[in-house]
Amino acid sequence: MQAKVAVHVHKVTSTHFGAPTTIPATKFNEMRRFFQGFKSDVDKFKDQVQEHVAQFSPGDVSSPGVEDFDEHESEHTKIFPVRQEDLLKYRKHRGVNLGSWFVLERWITDSPFREAAAPAASDLDVAKGRNAKSILERHWDTWIQPADWDWIAARGINSVRIPIGYYHVCGADRSILDGTDFWPFYDVYQGAWRRITNAILEANKRGITVQLAPGKQNADPHSGTSNPANFFHDPHNLRRGLYALQSLSMHLTSFLNSHDPPLSNVVSIELVNEPAPPNDGVLKRWYDDAIRVVQRGARGVPVYIGECWRPEVYAEYVARELKQEDPEGLVVLDHHLYRCFTQEDINTSVYDHTGRLRDHNGILSTFTRVAELVGRAGGALSVCEWSGGLNEGSLKHVRGEDQRRNARRDFLRAQLELYERTCAGWYFWTYKKEYRGDVGWSFREAVEEGVFPMKNGRIDAGILVRKKRWTDADVERECVRRVGKMEEERKKAYDAHRSYWSRIPGRYEHRRFWYGFTAGWNMAWRFYDSIEPDGE
Repeated sequence: MQAKVAVHVHKVTSTHFGAPTTIPATKFNEMRRFFQGFKSDVDKFKDQVQEHVAQFSPGDVSSPGVEDFDEHESEHTKIFPVRQEDLLKYRKHRGVNLGSWFVLERWITDSPFREAAAPAASDLDVAKGRNAKSILERHWDTWIQPADWDWIAARGINSVRIPIGYYHVCGADRSILDGTDFWPFYDVYQGAWRRITNAILEANKRGITVQLAPGKQNADPHSGTSNPANFFHDPHNLRRGLYALQSLSMHLTSFLNSHDPPLSNVVSIELVNEPAPPNDGVLKRWYDDAIRVVQRGARGVPVYIGECWRPEVYAEYVARELKQEDPEGLVVLDHHLYRCFTQEDINTSVYDHTGRLRDHNGILSTFTRVAELVGRAGGALSVCEWSGGLNEGSLKHVRGEDQRRNARRDFLRAQLELYERTCAGWYFWTYKKEYRGDVGWSFREAVEEGVFPMKNGRIDAGILVRKKRWTDADVERECVRRVGKMEEERKKAYDAHRSYWSRIPGRYEHRRFWYGFTAGWNMAWRFYDSIEPDGE
């Protein structure tokens, strides 16, 4: 059984959005603080509205004059901010997998396997080897450090997915190992849970979010053992999988609630990674039970489910068959997209791979249909694993390093375009490898080599200021630009609204539209991060 933890950390354009607006100093300072922190509460939202309103004269007929507004209006017309937990949960997740931190993969990190038992391919092999505890704890403490978190956040990545195994949770619940291959190795793994929760804290400091999921379900070593997969063939394993999810959900909730205020950056629990069931019925029945277990133990935390590389089939399941424990629960389809493993992938050139990603009658059409179907049911589609990895067969006709770099860059860009257009989020596999020389699979190296965009999503102005990329004057200009654009669009919308309803007799309170537009704009801005991936 295996788990996936996704810690989710998700730019500001310099495009001119209309004429600058003169802003009072008090408001200006407030807007600057808002921009630097993005943590405004309801009082800040009310203040913004009141200060905007004060700029208009009583005789302005195209926008509300002071006679239209009651000084106590804010008591009657509440302008609610976006809750931090909702912002983290529902924003677009632009992420990277922290692969081989807890669930080891030898092609990513070779050194932890130096004393592993044969065949030296999985976590269980490492646990059976010599000095396993010290080797693993040293790896856990050094593979991802504060400098890595800072680097990730500075790239605009807002989410990180961390693969873990159920055995990594034994430090919170020893019984989770009962009846499993890992039961003799409690001492080896009991320190992992403390490090996982510390990762959640490190992520939270930087606005990054998190995902988890246990279950041995396929034949790959990254499932935790080198043994044949039998998760879906053994009722005992299915029950143990549910217990592992229950324990994980309860202990995770307890940890999050032990902080004041409670942590809200765990945004998903993934039930099982890359399931390989004997048939859809077995998996769907287990999903029904597993979703209920997680929604009881970690209410409000979205559940991610693998779709066996058949997104349309499982979109139908989410939309029409699934009965959730939590009527407000969010179920997300997790799709993994690679173009380097099958014979067809190998025989297809990088240029054809790129073209197919942009083909409106191909995967773009599929993703659009799936996202719409699960979206109507309150769900979403996310690509939780993808890469720039290509087989040499796809590159054999591309001559020269520059041409190869450009071809791979365009291949990555085509994927980003697809995910940005159709998905609720994406996670590149993987953050880094122990040895350099693989821009297709190492996110860090791809960025450093100019193959992957240097920035993604919105970069918090506070980061830019701290890095001395922005001065106070830059922040002030950005505040002016944002407020000016909001006022311009609000006035146009209000004038159109008032003009339309003036033709229909009745008594109207147009000021509520004014307040509502301002509230909606402020809320939308907190979710805004749709800049071109390689823009400034």
